Amino acid sequence: MTAPHRRHGEHRAMSGGILLVGGGWDAPEVYGPLLRAAGGGSRRIGCVIVDEGDGEEEFGRYAGALRAAGECVPVPVLVPVGGRFEPELLKDGLDGVLVCGGLTPAYQDAFAECLELLPEVLAEHGVPYAGFSAGAVLAAQRAVVGGWLVDGVPVCPPDTAEDLDEIEVRPGLGLVPFAVDVHAAQWGTLARLVAAVSHGWVPYGVAIDENTVLTVTDERGLVGGRGRVHVVRPSDGDGSGAVVRSYAPGESVPLDQPPLP
Repeated sequence: MTAPHRRHGEHRAMSGGILLVGGGWDAPEVYGPLLRAAGGGSRRIGCVIVDEGDGEEEFGRYAGALRAAGECVPVPVLVPVGGRFEPELLKDGLDGVLVCGGLTPAYQDAFAECLELLPEVLAEHGVPYAGFSAGAVLAAQRAVVGGWLVDGVPVCPPDTAEDLDEIEVRPGLGLVPFAVDVHAAQWGTLARLVAAVSHGWVPYGVAIDENTVLTVTDERGLVGGRGRVHVVRPSDGDGSGAVVRSYAPGESVPLDQPPLP
């Protein structure tokens, strides 16, 4: 387990907005909140992609989804595998940023040297942050980047492991104080988040279905799209369990869980 880079509950407020998409390609409306937060007209949306060799093709897929949601100008921001993302790129006239999907540990590695700086740049310029799949996971203070085992015992399907064995938690951007997992209903990753919360590796978390977006405000979130958001909190018992509550599209989600001591 990697130690968090901030204290429990310490995260950075964002004036531009935070939107978390659980993956999926069947609901372009999940990008609507990003475009609205970015303002009117031909909004320039930077699409940050860790390029595993098919970056241009992947960018085309995200660009098509964004344009289906409304008027905008998608801008590719490709980071080669093993490379580092430069927050200065976001100062070049972008109205919003979408951190895309792929191998989650590779995204965390690409952002590892700007975990403090990037939130400051976004807040300074009022740029909304949207994360898709890996990008949503990275928004957390403590990011559950993958794995499917706890002490060798399976807790979720191995195909969801992100090339890791044991569940691994790494420092994230700290845009939200809770952990995030994605593809919840489709991949069975809710169980991984339950394990992380039950063991105290993260204070609490949200697991987001595909084709679903959670729009985050200070202490609440709004579910949009076609799936559900599952909030995982520690149980009130001996601290070794978790309680799950699911929220449907249009419902407001309380996100004011107190931090761990």
